[in-house]
Amino acid sequence: MENSRHTQTDAVTIDTVDDWMGFKRHSFLFRQKAACVVVPEHPLPGNPWIWRARFFGAFPPVDIELVRRGFHLAHVDVANLYGAPRLLFPLWDAFYDYLLQDWHLAERMVLEGFSRGGLPIYNWANQYPQRVACLYADAPVCDIRSWPAGKGRGNGSPDDWARCLDAYQIGEEDVDAFEENPIDLLAPIVKAEIPIIHVCGDADDGVPIEENTLLLKARLEELGGAMTLIVKEGVGHHPHSLDPPDDIVEFIMRHAAS
Repeated sequence: MENSRHTQTDAVTIDTVDDWMGFKRHSFLFRQKAACVVVPEHPLPGNPWIWRARFFGAFPPVDIELVRRGFHLAHVDVANLYGAPRLLFPLWDAFYDYLLQDWHLAERMVLEGFSRGGLPIYNWANQYPQRVACLYADAPVCDIRSWPAGKGRGNGSPDDWARCLDAYQIGEEDVDAFEENPIDLLAPIVKAEIPIIHVCGDADDGVPIEENTLLLKARLEELGGAMTLIVKEGVGHHPHSLDPPDDIVEFIMRHAAS
């Protein structure tokens, strides 16, 4: 493991360089949040990249293959933010600027959201559709009433629900009228014609597909949009991704490699 200094901004505290799945990973603190950038051995022209919203390193076949093909991979910790714009945007706006300034990454990225990572990627794409090459969501949360609230078929998470309400600064009495979910944030995404792929298990009892992806898909289509949906029969919330991940990788390559 080696020390490194790769920054022009005082928001970053560097850091170490180590091996991640055979690639060089720069790990550091960004505004006191754990962050990293994985560097491909042979970057593609224009430096396309994946922005992994949550659970860095979990179920990584897609990330590994894309880095092998020349994508950078970036992550900054957004635990307990639940996609709330007042918390997410100041961090992600600054991180985005840092990645373009210091790492010279492409202006448009692949947004990748596993599980609760669906919340930040859709909020970000709604706010900045011009910055998004495509969306890859895997068993994503698309409505906080489903998870973490557990107001439908899903299990929910009481501790996460309390933190989520605080993040959005709303109370239980506001939830029915809440309109900052991914299912509500689709018009700018459709207008920008952002390609979308979701991968879900139809036996998911944590983030039920009918309360999340299928609901989002229906609303997307009402607005004239579309998504590529891969449903894994008999599969629960885990495992994420596909084995092999070819269908996801080829989708992303088609829409973001340039």
